[in-house]
Amino acid sequence: MERLVQSKQEKALKMEEQRKNRPEWLKITAKTGPNYTALKDIMRSQSLHTVCEEAHCPNIFECWEQRTATFMILGDICTRACRFCAVHTGKPSELDLREPKRVAEAVVAMGLEHVVVTSVARDDLADGGASVFAATIREIRQRVPGCGVEVLIPDFDGNWDALKVVMDARPDILNHNVETVRRLSDAVRSRAKYDRTLELLERAKALRPDVQTKSSIMVGVGETMEEVFETMDDLRAVGVDILTIGQYLQPTEKHLVVEKFYTPTEFLRMRGEGLKRGFRHVESGPMVRSSYHAKDQVVRA
Repeated sequence: MERLVQSKQEKALKMEEQRKNRPEWLKITAKTGPNYTALKDIMRSQSLHTVCEEAHCPNIFECWEQRTATFMILGDICTRACRFCAVHTGKPSELDLREPKRVAEAVVAMGLEHVVVTSVARDDLADGGASVFAATIREIRQRVPGCGVEVLIPDFDGNWDALKVVMDARPDILNHNVETVRRLSDAVRSRAKYDRTLELLERAKALRPDVQTKSSIMVGVGETMEEVFETMDDLRAVGVDILTIGQYLQPTEKHLVVEKFYTPTEFLRMRGEGLKRGFRHVESGPMVRSSYHAKDQVVRA
């Protein structure tokens, strides 16, 4: 027990030291304005969650001030405990079937032209929540016909019928994150499997060749640059169109420690390598997250 406490204390001290010594390009000034406040009011009035808040996204101030946000459906408690993610983990208490309608109402209130919808993992549900994703897509289409809809889905524990339910609802972009390189996948992610991620992305493209697929790599957890390039090759082999690459930042002392801070120059190199491999668009930078500048990514792709 004493050794475990010491380990936690050491991690907390290392995390604090890293925060103090973060490179300039990773330091953010929190600025809130009228749009940020208005969007927060909309989320609270509709009893909605956002991954921006739950995952402690560093871009929340910029994105919310620009009236963009990533809705997180199926509640705010995840059945998995990935070692990089700040979303609460545990046993979900309920399933809110009115949530899709409230998300669509929020999209109308925000005047969005492109919306990203993600979720916690719900391994307690037979379809992993796929039917709620599909209902959300349909509600948004009905209320705002011209709005682009991007979904960032879990792996549904390999339930390919559940994936088909989502694809049949015809999202504009199907996003599922590989997160890290093959060697580190089991240590970084909970229950998710590297090859299952690749299979999901390949099956999604086969089901709907006209729907763009997207994935994300976070760097700084112990991978090598060559392993990042190998992951790019794996994603291109299953037809992924859009790739995002960003710096991992440790959310709490309980999570993985940052092994390396990549420089903006290194992110430029990764972007170049991605484009060379044939991705239609690569968003690569220290503060890039899966949904960062999502609407712009579609235009560029």
